[in-house]
Amino acid sequence: MNKLLSKVLSLGLGVLFTCQATAQTSSDFPDARQSDPAKLGWMVGSPPPADKILRFEDGSYFRFPQMRWSVSNFRQLMPTVNVSRGVGNASPLKAKLRDDLDEVQFTPIGPTSAMTWQASLLENYTDGIVVMHKGNLVYERYFGVLTPQGQHAAMSVTKTFVGTLGALLIAEGRLDPSKKVVEYLPELDSSAFGSATVRQVMDMTTGIRFSEDYADPNAEVWAHAAAGNPLPKPADYQGPRSYYDFLKTVTGEGMHGEAFHYRTANTDVLGWIIARVTGRNVAQLLSERIWQKMGMEQDAYMSVDSIGTPFAGGGLNLGLRDLARFGEMMRNDGYFNGQQILPQAVIADIRKGASQTDFAAAGYALLKGWSYRNMWWVTHNTHGAFMARGVHGQALYIDPKAEMVIARFASYPIAGNAANDPVSLAAYQALAEHLLREQTSP
Repeated sequence: MNKLLSKVLSLGLGVLFTCQATAQTSSDFPDARQSDPAKLGWMVGSPPPADKILRFEDGSYFRFPQMRWSVSNFRQLMPTVNVSRGVGNASPLKAKLRDDLDEVQFTPIGPTSAMTWQASLLENYTDGIVVMHKGNLVYERYFGVLTPQGQHAAMSVTKTFVGTLGALLIAEGRLDPSKKVVEYLPELDSSAFGSATVRQVMDMTTGIRFSEDYADPNAEVWAHAAAGNPLPKPADYQGPRSYYDFLKTVTGEGMHGEAFHYRTANTDVLGWIIARVTGRNVAQLLSERIWQKMGMEQDAYMSVDSIGTPFAGGGLNLGLRDLARFGEMMRNDGYFNGQQILPQAVIADIRKGASQTDFAAAGYALLKGWSYRNMWWVTHNTHGAFMARGVHGQALYIDPKAEMVIARFASYPIAGNAANDPVSLAAYQALAEHLLREQTSP
């Protein structure tokens, strides 16, 4: 199969990746106002004009600025499976909206000038953001085509939901983190994953060959994407045809347990283990153990491969307020909607983090001192903040000391979060400090 055809297959999968090099900066693209998907009128009309139509099959839906529409409308473009909220009432979010947060000032990381919280939202191509403080919804904004009723791609924030399910099963004694993957999935005996432990998978310290360099057409991430593509394969396609089949082909690189390496394939393995242990795929289990119990206000959905396997590494789409609800549950040690959704031990295990030395080996210049535990990013800062992160700016940031939760959806033009972190991380910290000062002022 030629490289062009392979790339078309990969781009068709979507939900997750773009081949734009992370060396680019936001100045190489139209700004948030110029790229506003509502103003550009993508997919409006019956039918839309030819130059406003986005398609899954040719990858046009995930080019920039078109992707700013797509990330809020994936269900219109690709096969998905539902994550049902059930038939009960939604858990209430008490609103105490404030008008002082927009003017909070901070200085982004690096040689740059100060900006306001409000300005940071456009700088990072925010599609929607919710701030919770002491259990109250204090700030809510939407941009482009996202609305409170809509769902947005969570990208790799999906991993955090799957990792949390895995941690829950460990707490319940249904999953042993010290066991080898092959003990749960004999099918991976010949894969590099087979000799890794469940814990190494959950903390991403496996020694596997899996490059996520989107600028490299030969990176394994593209083979993974082609395998998960639900579209019919060309007659000469010889590669794996599902996520399960792809995982069988993963080879080794380095030693298991040696260092942290962020690799999406780990979450696909964990999703498979969870399905094997529970008899429920991750979309079903999220519905039963999280969505229905929390009283989410909307169904979520997940993209799937050609045999209906939910994409555990990045396929979740959900409402912004529901993402905030999940964060608030985590901030409150697993308690929400009048019940203990997750054992307190699960939250404690996440918040303690993992080896900072192992994490440092990955070389994240803006995340020094952090670690990665159960597919959560742990800052180890003085506030004990921890977060979920996804490409193009998806984020769930929990600051226990400030009693603050920030849920954000975005469509930043560059996939790597190193491009938006200098503004985002500084903004989150500044908002937390603002709220803390208010709490401690006489």
